[in-house]
Amino acid sequence: MAAEYAFGIDLGGTTVKCGLFNSKGELLESWEIPTRTEDNGRNVLPDIAKTIRDKVKEKKLKKGDIEGVGIDVPGPVLDGGIVNQCVNLGWGVVNVKDDLSEMLDGIRVEVGNDANVAALGEAWKGGGKGYSSIIMVTLGTGVGGGVIVNGKIVSGSHGAGGEIGHMTVNYDEEDTCGCGKKGCLEQYVSANGITRVAHKRLAKNKKQTVLVNDDTLSSKKIFDAAKEGDEVALALVDEFGKTLGRALASIAVVVDPECFVIGGGVSKAGQIVLDAITKYYAPNTFHACRTTIFKLAELGNDAGMYGAVKMIV
Repeated sequence: MAAEYAFGIDLGGTTVKCGLFNSKGELLESWEIPTRTEDNGRNVLPDIAKTIRDKVKEKKLKKGDIEGVGIDVPGPVLDGGIVNQCVNLGWGVVNVKDDLSEMLDGIRVEVGNDANVAALGEAWKGGGKGYSSIIMVTLGTGVGGGVIVNGKIVSGSHGAGGEIGHMTVNYDEEDTCGCGKKGCLEQYVSANGITRVAHKRLAKNKKQTVLVNDDTLSSKKIFDAAKEGDEVALALVDEFGKTLGRALASIAVVVDPECFVIGGGVSKAGQIVLDAITKYYAPNTFHACRTTIFKLAELGNDAGMYGAVKMIV
């Protein structure tokens, strides 16, 4: 990296997280601006360009001081930095790379899908640091994924590479996933999926448990109860581990990563999450993949900014 600085932009449906980094990948300053999605998101890129220009002016930087701007977006990204629909932003097909670069007087711009870019960030400076090939699994409201092979994002021919939350794990499922399919991994191991499964199990449960089958039930309460030895909660965590562990065992024989990095809100439960997954991972994967490392994500909500900068440097 010839220049001394780069910007990392994590574009979400509600806020835009912005970071100014140095050439070593150290975050110097971060701030947020609102994501204005009205009028089909026509203000989003101009707002980002303005906040970057304002920061450049504030820091008295020159164009030559900036290597570029990396940005992640909540949607599929095709070759050339073209975004193929971002429903949360109101976008159709938008050439983010060229449009934002033009607004920034020709500064280099690189674009990636948010989950993939977060995985790149974790591989560079987070839980996957030191490994060139990782798969990141983000267990939040849904399930996101990112595949990094030899330090590069594998986004696929349609920008859908790493969408592991929508691999089918139950062909008998009757409920429909948000994507329109049935039996997706997301329906069982996301924060919402864990509680969905728990509601069904608790409705038939006869055993004593601290868990209450109402709207206050959450994945956090389930993992907390399991840590305290609650038998029903332990069974739910085991079911979570079985579903995700087997799914990752199948993914491993396709990609053969050095490391799986587990992130998202569910991962905050800590080691119990890794223990549940690895219990079912090794017995269900190909023998050459059984020693794959499992780590917890470390960058939290900053992973996207770090990954965005890595696309530049």
